[in-house]
Amino acid sequence: MSFPWAKQYEPKSGFTKWLDERLPLPRLVYGAVGAGYPVPRNLNYFWNFGVLAGAALAIQIISGIVLAMHYSTDVNTAFSSVEHIMRDVNQGWFLRYAHANGASMFFIVVYIHMARGLYYGSYKAPREMIWLLGVVIFLLMMATAFMGYVLPWGQMSFWGAQVITGFFSAIPLVGETLRIWLLGGYAPDAAALNRFFSLHYLLPFVIAGVIVMHIWALHIPGSNNPTGVEVKGPQDTVPFHPYYTAKDGFGLGVFLLVFAFLIFFQPNLLGHPDNYIQANPLSTPAHIVPEWYFLPFYAILKSFTVDFILPAKLWGVVAMFGSILLLFFLPWLDSSPVRSSNFRPVYRVLFFVLVADVFLLGFVGGAEATTRNVILGQVATAYYFIHFLVLLPLVSMMERPRPLPNSITEAVLKGKGGTAPTKSAIGGGSAQPVPAE
Repeated sequence: MSFPWAKQYEPKSGFTKWLDERLPLPRLVYGAVGAGYPVPRNLNYFWNFGVLAGAALAIQIISGIVLAMHYSTDVNTAFSSVEHIMRDVNQGWFLRYAHANGASMFFIVVYIHMARGLYYGSYKAPREMIWLLGVVIFLLMMATAFMGYVLPWGQMSFWGAQVITGFFSAIPLVGETLRIWLLGGYAPDAAALNRFFSLHYLLPFVIAGVIVMHIWALHIPGSNNPTGVEVKGPQDTVPFHPYYTAKDGFGLGVFLLVFAFLIFFQPNLLGHPDNYIQANPLSTPAHIVPEWYFLPFYAILKSFTVDFILPAKLWGVVAMFGSILLLFFLPWLDSSPVRSSNFRPVYRVLFFVLVADVFLLGFVGGAEATTRNVILGQVATAYYFIHFLVLLPLVSMMERPRPLPNSITEAVLKGKGGTAPTKSAIGGGSAQPVPAE
């Protein structure tokens, strides 16, 4: 988005003028995160989590590079090399715990970041590409985290890889071939460990590249805001610096305090104790579970227990991948011209029901497969797909949203409320009144 009122970069010294003419990097930074980038004046703390995700990725890359210097990818020494890092490398325990808990912190802030996008309609036009790139980042994160979980070569690492890759064999015709290709053999072994380490090291840099595209796409339409009303003039914006750099700095401080608490006081809170036992292909753990951030999808995978036309195992794989692929179509499944849930009373209720449903799936994914838990998982899985494929499109067409404010400034100074929203007022199509209560 072009902001004619944005303050332009002006080099102050001879060196900065020389640099600006040959490599305008300071101009780029100034326009991306400085006073040259106006943002809506009403952003709340939920808009901090994009910056926190970037900070978490930086922590993962830096700690990962150092850990890779001491890690061995041989199946006979991988587990002992992790113990060597913990016991013998200077500050190795800190690096290892920072990397392990950093993955959890990364997923926490990304899940909150995605929930904010769902609640405030940040996936709607003209910001569809921002959302789509965000889902790509999420998929890359999941692949990176899964491969990283295998590297300590503990019991849960080995058997998690065995179970999860085993589900690929359910794909007709190519499934078993695909599984063997992923593992480099018929079971997790030296080839799988080398492949997973190589990809685990590479993918964070791919994620960083997609994040650059994500931010680039964001700067074209500008940031969404809690009202969902587009910026109408300089009165609706403030410079990113110093207003939001200070706000993000506070959020980063809270993030680092929580992160430090996990590292120094509860470093194994989010891990599994079986991963401190060396991998043994002849001893199956009593209860195989992935890391906590995969549990909702693992519950969907396990919820199919009956063969119907296709094998139940294949239905589980299709549903697991489908639950993520659905997010790619979200901008078109939700056709309501109103973005923010603050003005959509029915959708707001459905949003919180969806959040509760995802938490229920997470519980089922980590629980034993008793009859009660299987039924709970099946109900929660069914609701997840019904929410996106049935309820969301219906509510989009039938809901009566509350009146929108005329501008961001009006919402800030006078509180929420105002005239009935029109498609043109919120950035799409011709002016068509939306019914108001």
